[in-house]
Amino acid sequence: MLIQLTMRRIDGLPIPNSPVDGIRILALLPSRWHKDVSQATGDIVIRVRTDEDTTSAQVRAEVTEILTAPEVDHWELVTCQPLPMSRTLAKEENR
Repeated sequence: MLIQLTMRRIDGLPIPNSPVDGIRILALLPSRWHKDVSQATGDIVIRVRTDEDTTSAQVRAEVTEILTAPEVDHWELVTCQPLPMSRTLAKEENR
C-alpha cells in the first residue's frame, strides 16, 4: 500500500528549509517501509510503501506514536492518505 503522510508543526510556525526534522522522522519510521520525504509549504510530506495487508489506520497509529518522541514531538500528523499505485511501482513490487 502506498500512503502519503503530511506532518505540520504543532505551533504552526513555518520551518526553515533544513531537512533535519524530516530526516529525524524518516529514521523513526519502521525500516520495513520504503520511504521518500519532501517539504511542501512548511509541511513535511512522506510517502511510505507498506505491505499490502497494512491498513492506513495502522500506519496512522504507528506514525502518531512515533511523533511522541521528544526529538519530533513538535510535529503532528495532519493527513494519512492512501494513494493509487502507479503501474511502474506495482511492477517493481511484484519482482
